[in-house]
Amino acid sequence: MSLGIWGKIGGAGLGALVGGPIGALAGSVAGHFLVDREGAPFGATPRDVVFTTGLVALAAKMAKSDGVVTPSEVEAFGQVIEVEPQARASVERLFDLAKKTTDGFEGYAQQLASTFHDEPALLVDVLDGLFHIAKADGAIHQNEDRYLREVARIFGLDEPAFERLAARHVQRADDPYLVIGLERGASEAELKARYRSLVAESHPDRAIARGLPPEAVAIATRRLAAINAAWDRIVQERALA
Repeated sequence: MSLGIWGKIGGAGLGALVGGPIGALAGSVAGHFLVDREGAPFGATPRDVVFTTGLVALAAKMAKSDGVVTPSEVEAFGQVIEVEPQARASVERLFDLAKKTTDGFEGYAQQLASTFHDEPALLVDVLDGLFHIAKADGAIHQNEDRYLREVARIFGLDEPAFERLAARHVQRADDPYLVIGLERGASEAELKARYRSLVAESHPDRAIARGLPPEAVAIATRRLAAINAAWDRIVQERALA
């Protein structure tokens, strides 16, 4: 949500342009800020705004579900949501409004699921960002786990997909294969093919080439690091060339 996304065009139009609960939230906080549409790659609906505003809203609702916002979570939020100093006040207001609104998180999650139904990898990006914030205080707490599982369900992720995603953030039973998404009995060829596919899907250059907002690029960078760390452990365990 940098100033590259939030240009000075007038807040009333933002809600109408985005629509739904995310549009209502963004419109209420925007004031004189709206997406700078010149050269934007997303067509009529500003999907970059939907992505970032939806991510902020879900992060705020997750903070509310947990009951306490720790300094480490605030720091992690700043790592996920790229905010220029000039836009910080608007982003903080958006976070606070989302936390206080009577709208449930389900509406925000459903709008994200609908907007990005053709790019499910972006929905995984949102969950990756939420996990990064949730784990910042050293643990995924029970309410946060329930919250993340319900958001994943709305996004259409099944249980195995959720567990693979969670394994990138939470210490599981010391199993890098869960991160890669294959059984321990997979062949070397299967493992290498899967690893190459994950790297291609998750590389931040791909997000940049698609014109995605900085938040998505940062999430892809962290995801690639987790995949590489899991792969390094598998290579070491199996003594792969």
